[in-house]
Amino acid sequence: QLSDQQKMSESPLSQFRGVYLPPALHPLNKTLVKGGKWKDVDSAQEKRRSFLHDFCKKYNSRKKLRTHLVHLVSRIYVEDRHKVLYCEVPKAGCSNWKRVLMVLNGLAASAHNISHDDVHYGKHLRKLDSYDLKGIYTRLNTYTKIIFVRDPMERLVSAFRDKFEHPNNYYHPVFGKAIIKKYRRNANEEALKTGSGVKFKEFIQYLLDSHRPVGMDIHWEQVSKLCYPCLINYDFIGKFETLEEDANYFLQLVGAPAKLRFPKFKDRHSSDERTSAGVVRQYLKELSKEERQLTYDFYYLDYLMFNYTSP
Repeated sequence: QLSDQQKMSESPLSQFRGVYLPPALHPLNKTLVKGGKWKDVDSAQEKRRSFLHDFCKKYNSRKKLRTHLVHLVSRIYVEDRHKVLYCEVPKAGCSNWKRVLMVLNGLAASAHNISHDDVHYGKHLRKLDSYDLKGIYTRLNTYTKIIFVRDPMERLVSAFRDKFEHPNNYYHPVFGKAIIKKYRRNANEEALKTGSGVKFKEFIQYLLDSHRPVGMDIHWEQVSKLCYPCLINYDFIGKFETLEEDANYFLQLVGAPAKLRFPKFKDRHSSDERTSAGVVRQYLKELSKEERQLTYDFYYLDYLMFNYTSP
């Protein structure tokens, strides 16, 4: 407990340095939810919330996390009208979530006519780190904070398929070239020049390499490092596996317009088979037993935090 004088002299930022968390688990405000059909979704939600809270209590009792507030919130999108903070986890429904936030914010009439480029490059939504410290602090304490997660291996394979199995003028020259150069023996000139055709095994070698030739990327970064679920007390934990019902229940919670529903469409490569457990198994076959174990270890915290069973 800080004295009043200490509180006055400390900025919100310094209070976030090295604190032991998680903070208290606040009850969800369910006053806007209509009808009894959400009972199962709500019960699953409460289980996830208390599971994560208990995990963080146990985990953080051993580990003091030191990080800056501004860095903590750099992946969080703000929707001021309905007081929502959404932490973006790529490959877990984030494109459609950003569409929904744009509709909630009054920037679009419907989620269905917002293009992929508009969602990702349009700069229509503000991130929490663009506010001053008071603005960040107030929103963290008063808005409904939401995160959507996905089985780590499915998310990883989905990211690989999206970025390396389709033409891409960023991931191939930036990541592909570096990966092929370091991990492919006798790579031909064409592959070295374009960076196209990275194999899943090569991608995993890059992921597990402590001396990666090129840095990490948000599409395969651990959720524990994107959204800091043990430092930021998320009010709502959605899962990609139950995306629609979780999302539509959440929209009820925050009083979204009655006609707004979470969009069902696949954002890109819509003809591809969705990345399912069966698809993941095919990719994991390309790895050695040791590589599979190390990949699981890499996402170990994500598996634990969100109660996913190991593959």
